[in-house]
Amino acid sequence: MEKITASSGNVFADLGFADEEAANLQLRSRLMTELKSVIEQSGMTQVQAAGVLGVHQSRISDLVRGRIDRFSADILVNLLARIGFQVSVQVEKKAA
Repeated sequence: MEKITASSGNVFADLGFADEEAANLQLRSRLMTELKSVIEQSGMTQVQAAGVLGVHQSRISDLVRGRIDRFSADILVNLLARIGFQVSVQVEKKAA
């Protein structure tokens, strides 16, 4: 029988990333997922999305392919703001 380990709630922490990096990756992942979802739901092509967001099409391709290493949290917040979204952050003390 296989051993199943419960998730910590952050897949990046579960994969062994340091706490700080895991938190940053989780935030960027959520922002990327939201932005990708907005683009997909709008029915825009990558070229159209790039035009609306003021970036090259290759950046949208990176987003769609989940290239998290290509995006900072700052850039993702700015891109979401350009299309009318406000990002809010919730900060909580980590459970011991």
